[in-house]
Amino acid sequence: MAAWSRLGGRLPAVAATAGATGLALATGSTVLRANDDALHPPQFPWSHKGALSSFDAASIRRGYNVYRNVCASCHSMNRIAYRNLVDVAFSTEEVKEMAEETEVEDGPNDEGLSFSRPGRLSDVMPAPYANEEAARYANNGALPPDLSLIVKAREGGEDYIFALLTGYRDPPEGISVREGLHYNPYFAGGQIAMARALYDGGVEFDDLTPATTSQMAKDVSTFLAWAAEPEHDERKKMGMEWVATFGLLTVAMFYAKRFKWSVFKTRKITFR
Repeated sequence: MAAWSRLGGRLPAVAATAGATGLALATGSTVLRANDDALHPPQFPWSHKGALSSFDAASIRRGYNVYRNVCASCHSMNRIAYRNLVDVAFSTEEVKEMAEETEVEDGPNDEGLSFSRPGRLSDVMPAPYANEEAARYANNGALPPDLSLIVKAREGGEDYIFALLTGYRDPPEGISVREGLHYNPYFAGGQIAMARALYDGGVEFDDLTPATTSQMAKDVSTFLAWAAEPEHDERKKMGMEWVATFGLLTVAMFYAKRFKWSVFKTRKITFR
């Protein structure tokens, strides 16, 4: 009775909350949560999302072009080596040429000294900053995240990356953006330190695809999705091989069972 008496004063509020929740569920509207401080990205029809779909190699190639010319000035990819690009979107000769364009600190040599050498296929993509402190100093205290696993690390995956890259806009009336930040409704809190990076014609694609903002965002999102799971295509291929193999084995085992047990199931037992 004491518990009911304590609840009695709050029954109108509880009933109102339950009624609002039930109405939202009945009408199909979205129930907002207290931690929803960002606009959720829509789901886009990515070509690699199907059960039997693979990554678009041309899109990965264009996406790497966007990363190298736009994103690599601030973001590292320390889990992706140049050799990972071979036979995915580039030939071995193309990747070797890209690697040799970079200078890599190596050592020690026979004299115990460090030295610089051209990049190799086994080298990871070079980081834009020597350490975390240098990265923060160059970006007003903000640390640009490594992009190797960014698609796995963010809710929404490539949908979020695409929406974020194309979501920069003027803040709505009544919202003030702090100095050094930029308004983007897809980022938590709506204010992000990274300025808009993609503009129409910002890069040139080898296949002459128009480099619009949405095209570049789509391609670099595809590239980052591949970087987060380079084994994606091989995993799906192996899965289909296992399914086909076990399917054939199931048929063979069913036939063997019927053949072996047919003698016992069809025999007739008589008593004399």
